[in-house]
Amino acid sequence: MAKKGLGRGLDALLAENTTENADGITVLRISDIEPNLKQVRKSFDAESLAELAESIKEHGLIQPIVVRRLQNGFYQIIAGERRWRASKLAGLTEIPVIIRDFDDISSSLVALVENLQRENLNPVEEAYGYKSLMENHGFTQDEVSQRVGKSRPAVANVLRILSLPEGILVLVKENRLSFGHARTLIPLVNEVSEKELMEIAERVIKSGLSVRETEFLVKNRLDKNKKSAPVPALSPVKSEYYRHLESDASARLGRRMSIYENKDGKGYVRLAYSSPKDLENLVKALCGEDFFDNAD
Repeated sequence: MAKKGLGRGLDALLAENTTENADGITVLRISDIEPNLKQVRKSFDAESLAELAESIKEHGLIQPIVVRRLQNGFYQIIAGERRWRASKLAGLTEIPVIIRDFDDISSSLVALVENLQRENLNPVEEAYGYKSLMENHGFTQDEVSQRVGKSRPAVANVLRILSLPEGILVLVKENRLSFGHARTLIPLVNEVSEKELMEIAERVIKSGLSVRETEFLVKNRLDKNKKSAPVPALSPVKSEYYRHLESDASARLGRRMSIYENKDGKGYVRLAYSSPKDLENLVKALCGEDFFDNAD
């Protein structure tokens, strides 16, 4: 079934797939509403949430949240989890909602677009949002870019950050390391140990290095590897075509991929994974979603 073009903005997304009682605003008990556990936004700033709660205490919840009805009789948040959390914090027992009849794909898209447009997702959450659309709903990078209203290179650049180890991603999520700095560290993923990469990241933070200065630091570390490393039996392919192939495949898989080839044209591909679950996802991406169904 063809996917709808959903890159026209949040308002257009929310205007589609209405139920007969979704023309206006409905009031629901907060206890009948639950968050979407698969939504990409995982962190909510406590201070900002408290400020919003104080505003809601004084003025009420001015903008309704958007929900969909579940088979168990409860309602799942599509857009507005931050407002829902603040309303609970403010002591409200009921809030205004707009009910929409969204399927899983549309719900995921709306939640991601709303966060991108209104909630300022950190780059790691944004990358996992794109990855979820690709892995769980079969979207290509081009389709993701069209539906979230961003260029394909922008989507690919954000996805590349997932090739970094979890420790680096935590620094980005905590806003201790910028996206620009983190992206600069990606070439080191397969060149140094995870421990050394963390040490380099901490050095960047402690010294207050600019992105440009970090690029020089990374280049110097790579040059050091080249000078000290023995000549390998297989070496990374240097052609422009293979470099593009590595970059595109890394972005598509959400992990670093390196191509190695010897003189007779034979070689191997190296892929990184961050956890046993991530390894399962990688195997499914390579062998199909049903790979583990028949496993002993």
